[in-house]
Amino acid sequence: MAPRRPLQAAMAAAAAAALSAGTATAGPVAPEVQRWQARADAPVYFVEAHEVPMVDVAVVLDAGSARDGDTPGLARLTARTLDEGAAGMDAGELARRLEDTGARLSTSVNRSRARVHLRSLSEEAPLAEAATLLRQVLAEPTLGEAAVQRERQQMQQALRTQRQSAAKVAERALYEAMYGEHPYATPPSGTEAGLAELDRARVEAFHRKHYSAANAGVAIVGDLERAEAEALAAKVLGALPAGEPAPALPEPPAEPAEDEVRIDFPAEQTAIAMGLPAIARGEESLEYPLRVANQVLGGGGLVSRLARAMREERGLSYSTASRLHVAPVRGPWIVRSSVKAERTEEALSVLRGEIRRLAREGLDAAEIDDAVRHLTGSFPLALASNRGLIRQLSAMAASGLPASHLASYIPRMEAVDPADVRRALDARLDPGRMATVLVGPNVEAVGAEPE
Repeated sequence: MAPRRPLQAAMAAAAAAALSAGTATAGPVAPEVQRWQARADAPVYFVEAHEVPMVDVAVVLDAGSARDGDTPGLARLTARTLDEGAAGMDAGELARRLEDTGARLSTSVNRSRARVHLRSLSEEAPLAEAATLLRQVLAEPTLGEAAVQRERQQMQQALRTQRQSAAKVAERALYEAMYGEHPYATPPSGTEAGLAELDRARVEAFHRKHYSAANAGVAIVGDLERAEAEALAAKVLGALPAGEPAPALPEPPAEPAEDEVRIDFPAEQTAIAMGLPAIARGEESLEYPLRVANQVLGGGGLVSRLARAMREERGLSYSTASRLHVAPVRGPWIVRSSVKAERTEEALSVLRGEIRRLAREGLDAAEIDDAVRHLTGSFPLALASNRGLIRQLSAMAASGLPASHLASYIPRMEAVDPADVRRALDARLDPGRMATVLVGPNVEAVGAEPE
């Protein structure tokens, strides 16, 4: 019998063959994703990957900064404090036990979700120990006052550092301008006022409310059989309370809170950020055409329209790009650029002109073909490692997507045509509803209305 071909090697080979052939359909490009419901109907997504003796487990919770309420930074502070001690262990003992098993544990928070990620050897004894530690971190964190205050102070220092970056200042201001009072306006890293209010009691209350099985999903990739993965998911979720799923988020506002924000900032360049809420998870008839449009506009690097207009034709910027953020409710479509300060207004005019041109003219068939070829050709490479797979499965777990989601990506992308792009742009790209933020020297004076 021929030896089994490793999954990632097969996918990478398929990607290479697809790119050389000019299409992404030359071989299997997505792994088989197994899906089932665990405790409290928490969805579990599993991909077998036996080529290395490792297992990645990610528990994803609807506990991102959109749940912060009136204390921005609470979700991230809670997640950062989880591994500072659990089940009677202090942070040092917990770290030592993880190290002894060869495991790594990390936490992260964005606007939509919190994620606790464990990477472990797949051997029975180390994996059992690592899974126990993950279970304890999730369900029995100490959340001690000293640890909470230490992490809070580190977040406050990070905020001070962010204030020194024009791009970071622009990003925060853009989300506030796009989303106004909506929870997505809340920065995951918090605010000075929000962090000042945080203490152990608030962190404990947030953990009690949001860290439950009904509010979670699980992603598993690695050297396991289905029965072993089921047992692992059950163990990890077993100590969490059943709880309730977090309520649905409201729809974003139809109009930006502010059309244009100008912030004077001492620098040689101006950071420009533009965007509007555009696409929610599950809106596939719009998502795939918008992904193609974004690739042409600014997602395609040096071959994108924005790169040509800003860099090649005018020498305005060496860093201009666009990105489409898919979220549980409409995530933003954002254009970012960094330009020479003295050419800020010219650059802003060019960016707005390219966005209006896209909204007005759409894309021709050749542009769509090129974009689809790139997006489908690079997709298998994004799945060609456990790290890439766990990232994809985590996104699926956060939104409860069907197990066929990865397998359907390329067929859906290849089906996009100019009419699809036209409908999606008409539905979601209105240049008049885009918020614009400029952060740089003298931008307030330049943009001021004459008296």
